Amino acid sequence: MRKNVKTIFLVLVAISVFAFMLPSQAAAADTIKVGIVLPLTGPQAKFGEIEKQSFDMALEEINGGGGVKGMKLEFIMEDDTGRPEVGRSVVEKLITKDKVVMLGGGYSSSVTFGVAGVAQQNRVPFLINTGSADKITEQGWDYIFRLNPPVSEYASGVETFLAEVVKPKDAVILHENSLFGTKGAKAFQKSCEKLGIKVLMTEGYEHGGIDFKPVLVKVKQMNPDLVYMISYIMDASLLMRQARELKLTPKLFVGGAAGFTLPEFHQNAGKAANFVVSATLWHQVLPLPGAMDYFNRFKAKYNKDTEYHGAEAYAAAYVIKDVLSRAKSFSPEDIKQALSETKLMTVFGPVQFTSYDKKTNQNRLITYVVQWQHGKLQLIWPKNLANAKYVYPIDWLREWGY
Repeated sequence: MRKNVKTIFLVLVAISVFAFMLPSQAAAADTIKVGIVLPLTGPQAKFGEIEKQSFDMALEEINGGGGVKGMKLEFIMEDDTGRPEVGRSVVEKLITKDKVVMLGGGYSSSVTFGVAGVAQQNRVPFLINTGSADKITEQGWDYIFRLNPPVSEYASGVETFLAEVVKPKDAVILHENSLFGTKGAKAFQKSCEKLGIKVLMTEGYEHGGIDFKPVLVKVKQMNPDLVYMISYIMDASLLMRQARELKLTPKLFVGGAAGFTLPEFHQNAGKAANFVVSATLWHQVLPLPGAMDYFNRFKAKYNKDTEYHGAEAYAAAYVIKDVLSRAKSFSPEDIKQALSETKLMTVFGPVQFTSYDKKTNQNRLITYVVQWQHGKLQLIWPKNLANAKYVYPIDWLREWGY
């Protein structure tokens, strides 16, 4: 009798444990985990912030609409701090501990390249939305896909604006010493050669500098028609503030996207930001489905403007949803196959991965030109899509209050 009671007790305990565990196991089975790697702290945190907010907003919408195949989509965010070694470490954690089915994010090119190497080695699909150094998609990595254009194509929209409007004779190129900055500088040198613009100097610098005046004094002595800068946000702001202090007055200041399009650039640079032109990959007035709606909802939710970095992340979230919805299973091979077959229109533009030149799994998009006009980032080129007329020529000293 005592033996039977003991047996019944053990059975009841087992049933209780099973019943206790079942909800959590079901919840785990009903959740699809995707790892997102972004710089949430450190010097690139403002970029990570706008992208995380856009990922979060899209995720809320996706799950509110039923998720993916009736399951909840979960984005596990990891902070790479803007350092490649940290990026590699957190992505290994996402793959081995969190068991994510795929990866997204990727801001700085240096970090993204490292993360992509780990993803490829582990055969985990990685959808990059920002890291733009050309070499990332030139390795023949079949598990790596990129939504945004390579940095070598960023200046393509600027080229026609310079050729038709500014017509500069010479230029100086200033760039951060990074994968993004160095490749962007080389690409713009080629643009200058094509347009017959003489490059007087190409100067690299370490990010996070506190005094650009020595190099800017050299630029002022050369008196170029054009100053082209490839910089992240704090450097971009400081370059323009110190250019104003030195009364450096070329025909035009042009940014190679990155730090020149965030709202914080105008906030930090103040008067020195006005009428600065920049390459961009997106603007809310473009005739893309949902672009203005995304912009307005982002502003309502976060009380600030968004720009191309946010749009990239928002679009990437919906590409992830589309891919996981079409994949035959959540195995790496089936997700990779679904990525390769992607053909989707997003708020950021069309997404279809292709191979060209040395690149594989690369999305192709055109680029545009924006200009800061009295606190607003206006689309000025191409003319048929512009929401504002460009301001040129510019009396810099008058605009700066001298």
